[in-house]
Amino acid sequence: MEPRWLKDVCRRVLWPGCLLYVVFVSGPASAIDIHTDPEVIVQNGTTGVLQCTFKSSEVVTKSTTVTWSFQSNQPDHQYFKAPYVIYYFSNGQGYPANTEFKERVQFIGDINKKDASIQLSPAQFSDNGTFFCDVKNPPDVTGTQARTELRVVLKESLPQSSTVIIIWAVCGALFLLVIIAVAACFAIKVLHNRHDYEGCTTLEGGSSDAPRPLKKVESSREGSRCTSPSGPLQGPVIYAQLDHSGSKNSFHKMEPVVYADIRKN
Repeated sequence: MEPRWLKDVCRRVLWPGCLLYVVFVSGPASAIDIHTDPEVIVQNGTTGVLQCTFKSSEVVTKSTTVTWSFQSNQPDHQYFKAPYVIYYFSNGQGYPANTEFKERVQFIGDINKKDASIQLSPAQFSDNGTFFCDVKNPPDVTGTQARTELRVVLKESLPQSSTVIIIWAVCGALFLLVIIAVAACFAIKVLHNRHDYEGCTTLEGGSSDAPRPLKKVESSREGSRCTSPSGPLQGPVIYAQLDHSGSKNSFHKMEPVVYADIRKN
């Protein structure tokens, strides 16, 4: 028979030790993190993509499963009261549910890249509602399924994306720059033409008031003109008064007589 103190030791030491081993060594299963877009807006009759990604500390294997469910927001719809599974993925294979989504739902994700997205083609007004994405990656199976709201609208109700707005803004800015450049070139051309016209008018007015230059002496050779004299210059002619009577009181007749012809070399 075992002593009583031995039983007390086993009860107080062994059982807490086993509990600590289970908690710290084996540990609980980690939670899987699943993400989807809060809202997706799709034009009626086009393809709608429902994205779903997940994060898991475990390696993705063939045992990883993906479940997509749908709950309508229309009171007269058959799936209004509770979510209904529309697509199931397991062991590398997809299994659409035998519902109105069977011919329209398609798996477009990649489990190895932790992508569990699907697409609806074509999207219909009856698809308005909430879609749930749930992923299990054993032993990582604890987590909260993600949800996304799908709105199927007409083309006129689609919001303008930020990309379209940016493109239109850039095009408008370029068009405005082109207009400014053309206007600047036109203004420069007008000012240049006006400046040339005023310059010609000033030159013409100044030339009319200025004295005309003397004509140059043409040389004996035809077709040639020279600004410098080709021979010696003729100096001034000096005039003298001559008395033809020989008397002092006689009448003096003034006659211009060449006294000297001074030439400069």
